[in-house]
Amino acid sequence: MINSLKTIAFFGCSLTSRYREGLCKCFNIAAKKREMNIVYFNSLGRIGEKNTEFGECELDIIDHVDLDEFDGIIFDGEGYNENIMAEKVINKLRGAKCPVISISGHVDGFYNIDFEDASGMRRLVEHFTDVHRHTRIGFMSGFLTHPDAQLRLKVFRSVMREKGLPEDGAGVFEGDFWFHKGEEAADFFLSRPERPQSIVCANDYMAIALISALKQRGIRVPDEIAVSGFDGTTEGKQFIPHITTATREREDIAEKAMSLLVSLQNGEEPTAELFVSPRTIFDQSCGCKTVDYEKEAKNLDDVYNDVRLFGYCLNDAEAAMLKLNKVEQLDKLEDSFRKCATNFGDYSAFFLFLQTDQEGRLSCSSEFDKPTDNFRPVIWIDEKNEYVKPDDSAGFSCIIPHTVNSEIPHFYYIMSSYCAEKMFGYALIEMKEDDIFSDFYNIFLLNLSVTLERLWKNDNIKKLYRQQKALYEKQMELSIHDELTGIFNRRGFNEFSQKAIRSLEGKSKICTMVIDMDGLKHINDIYGHNEGDFAIKTAAHIITECCRSGEIAGRAGGDEFYIYASDYSQQKLDEFNCELVRLCEEYNENHDKPYRIEMSYGSYLCETDKDGSIEDFLKISDASMYEQKMAKPGRKKRQ
Repeated sequence: MINSLKTIAFFGCSLTSRYREGLCKCFNIAAKKREMNIVYFNSLGRIGEKNTEFGECELDIIDHVDLDEFDGIIFDGEGYNENIMAEKVINKLRGAKCPVISISGHVDGFYNIDFEDASGMRRLVEHFTDVHRHTRIGFMSGFLTHPDAQLRLKVFRSVMREKGLPEDGAGVFEGDFWFHKGEEAADFFLSRPERPQSIVCANDYMAIALISALKQRGIRVPDEIAVSGFDGTTEGKQFIPHITTATREREDIAEKAMSLLVSLQNGEEPTAELFVSPRTIFDQSCGCKTVDYEKEAKNLDDVYNDVRLFGYCLNDAEAAMLKLNKVEQLDKLEDSFRKCATNFGDYSAFFLFLQTDQEGRLSCSSEFDKPTDNFRPVIWIDEKNEYVKPDDSAGFSCIIPHTVNSEIPHFYYIMSSYCAEKMFGYALIEMKEDDIFSDFYNIFLLNLSVTLERLWKNDNIKKLYRQQKALYEKQMELSIHDELTGIFNRRGFNEFSQKAIRSLEGKSKICTMVIDMDGLKHINDIYGHNEGDFAIKTAAHIITECCRSGEIAGRAGGDEFYIYASDYSQQKLDEFNCELVRLCEEYNENHDKPYRIEMSYGSYLCETDKDGSIEDFLKISDASMYEQKMAKPGRKKRQ
């Protein structure tokens, strides 16, 4: 719970668009009047113009939202530009126990506030027929598969028929609800057998694009062709000529939605459907108003200042990209964000929460597995010290941190932090005023996500490197160790003994030994090779037990073993030989084997430097070992 006030959730997409940023402000003002909190769950959806992208895991965050935390829900489905997104949100909200109100499109099972777009479009068409006495009127539609386009075209045709005019008027052109089809639309209408006196556009953006194209072709608007739009956008007010339009009254939407929620929370069901009526604005593009050049000069100054500010913000965003790209450790992220976050509006709190797994590991870790509903803060900026920071070692299952004795309305905006492959967590921001942040905040979040993805991939690379290194070291261990006995093989003995002798500084006394088992052939012939292998492993174990003064031991092959030791003495050699004999006798006495473990050994103790030849020393040791072996009873000399 944020505080003791009621809390409303608002689910929408592209909340920084011109229409919806104003809508958010209206809802914040309406909520403040009623002392309510609002938590906005915002998405980017499909973004881009010529090259569009869509993060399919962007909405994964709503799987972790507990709707029971809220006293009411507002759903703005019109902003979702991917059907899959709207469907996912609707399916989630159907499980809510609190009232859910749809404010931009009818959803079965929800309470709905519908727009009377039909009345606004009717008044615009009738304005051209009744006030301007036009009979040749064209219509520029949006995508004909879109419900708004279908409704507005239907009303246009209905009014034309009522006025005794052809229902398609001077022609119907299918646009895109955006700026891309203005050129085609202008050519279409100018090529008609009779040029239109006016053109009704299904929204302001298409009206602006069409007027711009008509101007390029030498057509004066509204003197030669009048044009109207729809939706009442800020761009339509700034464009010259100002667009005649019908505007959706955002204040009315917010007031009716919040009033309905209060009624429902009080157990009062609505007695009739709720509608928001558009307000028509007859302006310069239809000829009802003339251009006031003094005001337009001021308007141009405002636009110029906006463009200049945009340039500054763009430069700051570019600098932020470079700064965030230098972050190599997660604990450095907050400091970088504080220094970069300067161009999207004044905020009082910003938190970045990363998802944790069952072991408490963060989502940017290569070890992350089995995600949970718990999140941990990695950026915590609380300028007013209003919030209780959760323990870093514990997961955080609430979407909003608890406030400290703050009984004023709060307005939060939550967006997912994700990359193409996974969701990392979510960011929460609270602005100082009622306005929402600018589009540059979206850029910051995308940059943060790219940084998290890089840290995640770097951790995966490090993990892979560790695995490969461990595998390499294991393979190296296997390549220098004898598979049967586990001690060095000939290669391992040569490598480490030569490394030891090369590290000698000046003259030093070293020792080499050659040890050979006695009677191994007899054991193999009588008791089998498995027993022979066991005898070899026993001999290797005894030799290893004798190596107590830094000796390097290895199996040269068969039943032969080599020993090398630096900084040696006759005393150490005598102790080694005595221990070798003792351990063999001890083994033979304590183990009921039909054979004895016995060894012959030879040694060479000498003074040498780093250029000494171990091979030469081993040959001397081998000769000594051979003499000992041949001196034993029953032995035959080598041929």
